[in-house]
Amino acid sequence: MANQNPAIPDEQPLTPFHDLDHYLSIPRVGGLALSPDGTRLVTTVSTLNGKGTEFATALWELDPKGQKHARRITRSAKGEAGAAFAANGDVYFTSARPDPDSPEEEPVNALWLLPADGGEARVVLSRPGGVSRVMTARNADATFVAADVLAGSADEEDDAERRKSRKDKKVSAILHSEYPVRYWDADLGPAQPRIFAVEPGEDQAWGKPGTVDAAAPLALRNLTPDAGPRLREADTVVSPDGRTVYSSYTKPLAKADSRSVLVAVDVASGSLKVLLDHEGMSYFPGPVSPDGRTLVVVSESDSTPQQAPEIKLHLLDVSGSAGNAADAADGAAESAAGLRPLAHDWDRWPKPAAWLPDGSALLATADDDGASPVFRISVPAAAAEVGVARVTQDAAAYSDVVVSPEGRYAYALRSSYEFPAEAVRIDLATGETTRLPAPAERPSCPGRLERIAATAPDGSRVPAYLALPEGASADDPAPLLLWIHGGPLGSWNAWTWRWNPWLLTARGYAVLLPDPALSTGYGQAFIQRGWGAWGKTPFTDLMAVSDAAVDRPDVDETRTAAMGGSFGGYMANWVAGNTDRFKAVVTHASLWALDQFGPTTDASQYWLKEMTEEMALENSPHLHAEKISTPMLVIHGDKDYRVPIGEGLRLWYELLSKSKLAADQDGQTAHRFLYFPDENHWILQPQHAKIWYGVVESFLAKNVLGQDLDLPPELGL
Repeated sequence: MANQNPAIPDEQPLTPFHDLDHYLSIPRVGGLALSPDGTRLVTTVSTLNGKGTEFATALWELDPKGQKHARRITRSAKGEAGAAFAANGDVYFTSARPDPDSPEEEPVNALWLLPADGGEARVVLSRPGGVSRVMTARNADATFVAADVLAGSADEEDDAERRKSRKDKKVSAILHSEYPVRYWDADLGPAQPRIFAVEPGEDQAWGKPGTVDAAAPLALRNLTPDAGPRLREADTVVSPDGRTVYSSYTKPLAKADSRSVLVAVDVASGSLKVLLDHEGMSYFPGPVSPDGRTLVVVSESDSTPQQAPEIKLHLLDVSGSAGNAADAADGAAESAAGLRPLAHDWDRWPKPAAWLPDGSALLATADDDGASPVFRISVPAAAAEVGVARVTQDAAAYSDVVVSPEGRYAYALRSSYEFPAEAVRIDLATGETTRLPAPAERPSCPGRLERIAATAPDGSRVPAYLALPEGASADDPAPLLLWIHGGPLGSWNAWTWRWNPWLLTARGYAVLLPDPALSTGYGQAFIQRGWGAWGKTPFTDLMAVSDAAVDRPDVDETRTAAMGGSFGGYMANWVAGNTDRFKAVVTHASLWALDQFGPTTDASQYWLKEMTEEMALENSPHLHAEKISTPMLVIHGDKDYRVPIGEGLRLWYELLSKSKLAADQDGQTAHRFLYFPDENHWILQPQHAKIWYGVVESFLAKNVLGQDLDLPPELGL
């Protein structure tokens, strides 16, 4: 059959990336949980439903030895997620699928249990407000959940009644007294996060004759009733013995500022003790040592307009952390005195993952020169310096690291720009990795990946990945697409389903993925180069690495485009107003007017620590609107609270009213605006992702290749 897409060379072999429906159907792996005895490994796999409108998730079991095929262990239309092993090997998970014992009840995200010895999964706890996360103790029969309650609810019954009242009366109003009020795509309040202990409940019917598989009722005990809106549920860990929960609280400060403090909750008494609370510093809990006596702590310093934040690891003796709220101030001072630095001479931003079973070392990951390897940080009992050794040697990104009970192996999810996330076993003695039998095979990529670098005007190395289509050569050079990452404190190093270069490489483009100033994985000084000056060093870095790419004989310097999302969208806007070297610019969820963005983003307190009013204006793309002569495709979701829709609306109006390609007398323009009323910072619905890529491909084909490519018919045009 003849090739119907003029942007795809006829001789190029077809892959899943040549067809968006095929691409969306590729299974996606996420999360990893290991049973306490090390014999079972569970992951979550997302697949497209039959209508192609949603991703459904299911739990799959993998063989840690790598001998047996992966097998699916849950199945429902609503899907399952958040697997956590109990100490006895049972698997807890959350799901909104209907309870077969109570089919008349409206489904909510409930707590389910899959017995270790087999059998059907069953609901063990359900509440009107649902459950968002489940946590277990490694060495004890202790289970905890994170769940939201309405502020002021006296108990679970009161919370249920108040929720019903709001729903019945169609009330959605929220009264705020603290900042922030939104986060990414979620309105904060009136429900607030709490941590609950899951414990045996009381039921008048319990104890009466029943079947042999009848289960005792469970109840929730609120461990953080006074947390208000301040609990950071994502930053919560449980001690191995289940006696203590460590978490971070957001502490409100003057002028709408805040910082995160570290707290310990004694499970038996419910008393809370503040462990670390210091001006200019936020603290987050890492994993607890196997003996329960030492907590890894991650600190992040407050940034200033002159200084980027620094992220460091510490060890904190928590053997006597239980206490009560009255001791909070003294406890914080006492804990601070016992805070020991861990690998502070390591010039990377570490993410602690897991302790070795003997407590001799900590495993961590960190962005590192286009990868995110696993590192071992030794923890000798008495040593002034702590060594860091790289465990994995490949150019891949690792996450969800767990360690086998005997400490010989670690298991993790591994990805790179050559393959999506897959489960692997890591030999901790040799660093050798073995891919475990997976729920799906690796998709074949339409081209090859190279690592390149340029030299910036200040002499710094500017690295990048370059994905080249099959057949790119001096005789047939490929058009170039500069794709700028978001963050900006991040790096191109791991597979991404949302920003996937191979979909454009399949259309014949060479896709350049650079790490300019502000990128992580190259040291603190590399971040500092661009701090508070986004339109300066990051921009010149991007131009330098673009120059290096088009100097290649297999890249066509006459056909180039630039694209980016979030901070990458900001840079795309800056590029459009400061150079005319590109034929097209695509800007997604982008910052346009920094004086407007600063007070309206969901985290203004963070933003305003980097940029003064003068710096924001100096680096604001909107001041260069009149110079824009490149066709721009603006993309924005209405539910984006990180970069509010006002940025996209103002950008669109000013392109049409001020740019050199402003609307003509008939209202026509070369610019385009792709708007998603019900999407957020990311475009998550499968068919919307398909439209996103389809419109991008059509826009680039017209302006870079001089070809007409049909727009997605779902747009109704």
